[in-house]
Amino acid sequence: MKKYRILFSVLLFVAGSAFVLQDSPEQLPAQSGVPGSVSIISVSGTIGPTTTQYIKRGLQASLERGDELLVIELDTPGGLLSSTQEIVQELLGSSHPTVVYVTPEGANAGSAGTFITLAAHIAAMSPATNIGAASPVSMGGGEMDSVSQKKIFNFSESYIETIAERRGRNTEWAKSAVRDGASITSDEAVDINVVDLIAENLDDLLSQIDGMEVEGKVLRTENAPQNRIPQNFAEIFFSFLIRPEVMLILTLVSIYGIIGEVSNPGAIVPGMAGAIALILLLYGVAAMPVNIAGFLLIGLAIILFVAEAFTPAFGLLIAGGAVSFFLGALMLFQDLPEEMQLSWYWLVPATIVTVLFFGWIVTSGIKAQFTGVHSGIESEVGREAEVSDRITPEIEGRIFHNGEYWRAASDDILNEGDRCIIVRFEGLKVFVKPKSKQTKNKELSDG
Repeated sequence: MKKYRILFSVLLFVAGSAFVLQDSPEQLPAQSGVPGSVSIISVSGTIGPTTTQYIKRGLQASLERGDELLVIELDTPGGLLSSTQEIVQELLGSSHPTVVYVTPEGANAGSAGTFITLAAHIAAMSPATNIGAASPVSMGGGEMDSVSQKKIFNFSESYIETIAERRGRNTEWAKSAVRDGASITSDEAVDINVVDLIAENLDDLLSQIDGMEVEGKVLRTENAPQNRIPQNFAEIFFSFLIRPEVMLILTLVSIYGIIGEVSNPGAIVPGMAGAIALILLLYGVAAMPVNIAGFLLIGLAIILFVAEAFTPAFGLLIAGGAVSFFLGALMLFQDLPEEMQLSWYWLVPATIVTVLFFGWIVTSGIKAQFTGVHSGIESEVGREAEVSDRITPEIEGRIFHNGEYWRAASDDILNEGDRCIIVRFEGLKVFVKPKSKQTKNKELSDG
């Protein structure tokens, strides 16, 4: 018991430390940055809450170091509109020079990446990269009715136009990226004033922007010292945590753990694992736009699975629960961008494992709570014993059971060698009855 408590305390400490570290400012070196230095952060994959936190932290760290500017290396297929808005607001509202550099070759600033690139003071791309396809469908995910779709399109179109106009970039193309899903190459982006320049690498980028004026400041970036700011532990951990497949696994662990603890009280480990998984899952749900209808369907599936343990439905409730669980898991992340939704490679195995779990382990465990006792003398009730000494309603005798002799009483006549059934225990005396009425009838006829 003690070792489980220690393990639980350690896990809570690690989780709590991660939460604290997520919002803690970066510990900067004792000495300030060298004048002319630049800081670089690398953003790849989908744009989400942890990306917002990373960019905000990187911008603040670069400002406190006294850097010339912050370079954001970007390669993303898109992401959440809410996170994109936070990043754009941070870039537009900062007087500290920022550069969004779409890199390496073959990278893409798609959907949310288009908004972020246009919001930077300086926008640059590597050769053979792309930008565009910023339609709200790919940014928000899910299905929309015609009215909602029109509202989202109008908002996104005006929003990206405002960003492009604020930075002096091609507003017509920016609107077409939302309205028509337009996408262009790096060469085309420079030609029509979507981005400012093409750079072969980071050194080439810093060389080309040297001498540019941003926010009334002339940049000195030629051969500038470079300081890379990696993601911290909290950002790595929580970016992993809010992946849909990880959230699905946490959902399963929380269900299995809590139900396992309820069906086997005192096991500790299942309950502890389920509680931790549930806490982490609630964080992910708060950070991501999860579909509530999906959670309700998963809850219905659990009810149907448990009901199967008490109702002789011959597997119908299990089948209904499997369908409900699958549809719930499918709907759970439907409001996310397509690249963040769950694939069938996760949904089908998760459904099968859940059906097996509830159909076997949980059903057996819950039924065990309502069966007879399996330890102590009470567990012997209903079992057979052998009569050692004659028993009558007036005279007590003895029985032999499980290697022991017991003083016995009965309302029937039992002879030595007869088989009897144990009815109940009262102290050290046991009450029995004949195994069959044939024994009693035989005694009466002999009498």
